[in-house]
Amino acid sequence: MSVRVTRLSNGLTVATDTIPHVETVALGTFVGVGTRHEPAELNGVAHLLEHMALKGTERRSARDIAEEIESVGGQINAYTGRESTAFHAKVLKEHAELALDIVADVVRNPRFDQEELDRERQVILQEIGQAHDTPDDIIFDHVQEVAFPNQGVGRPVLGRAENVASLSRDDLMGYMRLHYGAQRMVVAAAGNIDHDRFVAMAEEKFGDLPRTADQAGDPANYVGGDFRESRALEQVHVILGLPGVGYRDPDYYTAAVLATLLGGGMSSRLFQKVREERGLVYTVFAFHAAATDSGLFGVYAGTGAREVAELLPVVCGEIADVVNTVSEAELNRARAQLKASILMSQESTSGRCEQLANHLLVYGRPLSTDEIVQGIESVDGEAVRRLAARLAGSRPTLASLGPVESVESFDTVAGRFAA
Repeated sequence: MSVRVTRLSNGLTVATDTIPHVETVALGTFVGVGTRHEPAELNGVAHLLEHMALKGTERRSARDIAEEIESVGGQINAYTGRESTAFHAKVLKEHAELALDIVADVVRNPRFDQEELDRERQVILQEIGQAHDTPDDIIFDHVQEVAFPNQGVGRPVLGRAENVASLSRDDLMGYMRLHYGAQRMVVAAAGNIDHDRFVAMAEEKFGDLPRTADQAGDPANYVGGDFRESRALEQVHVILGLPGVGYRDPDYYTAAVLATLLGGGMSSRLFQKVREERGLVYTVFAFHAAATDSGLFGVYAGTGAREVAELLPVVCGEIADVVNTVSEAELNRARAQLKASILMSQESTSGRCEQLANHLLVYGRPLSTDEIVQGIESVDGEAVRRLAARLAGSRPTLASLGPVESVESFDTVAGRFAA
């Protein structure tokens, strides 16, 4: 295995996945906090902090950051999730030290300039507005919030506009002081990099970073329910959600296989039944979005106002049918799709860096590709039917957006999932 992990004396985890035959290095700082760690009144602070970190430090302006990394042909970016925030870069191997210096600078020394904050706040408000104008995007926020109401894991990553409009510099600094401690960070790299050299670089940049109190997010409690919003759109966007499982759940790989079998490709049950045989949709797919201690299993479809009345009974019927019949051929196809996706991701230094960091944040250790593939291969028909039965006995979440007048009532849909 090409992966090595070292933990510094302050609790920071440093990890590398060495790939000697490539010319690039992807690296980053991954922090195990995100939207679910925000108080309700500060929803959006993690995302705003991520934006502001790239807007200037004590040593570099926002322009300096962009010019330094791009002058060597590199890239830098960041993202916020419900359970993690990442600041990452990709460069040619000879510029790894420069990239880590810039990433460390934005994580450790953001200036949070008030003028920049006022400007970036408007950018994020535009981003929120754009998301609301993109129905096949915002519907996922709606289903998450209804599935996990009044909980951090259910709140939108971008934050609510009214919150973002009032977040202050003190809010950003307080959130960072509370959560950005050494023991909650992974500094990872994948590519043509020497582990010992990278550890020395990380020690120099992060060795004096203090620990912080270990602030866990509130526990996830799936509730389910109904959301529908009438809009003058060409399509109805619908998500049927059901309680999924967390990363550490024994059924995690089973959920991935079931989602793929049900709606993960052109050969999947939903694509064949809903699109090919009945022509009800252009887009339909199943997904399983996991968190540390929970998950959301769902089916998304975009359909016409007339077709939506027929759509939900068919989708519910396909989920119920899996409880009784799973063929070896479709099980093999689903496992093959998942294994191919995992193996193809190994061809990207960025993908390998992110995967390594996420494994360390979730499991506390790296998972080998062989271990992941074995987890997928171990899923048999009985496991898939058992999980499908569990879903079929659950209270659903229904979210719909568009001309929703013909969408079945929540009680009708829920009646098909009665235990």
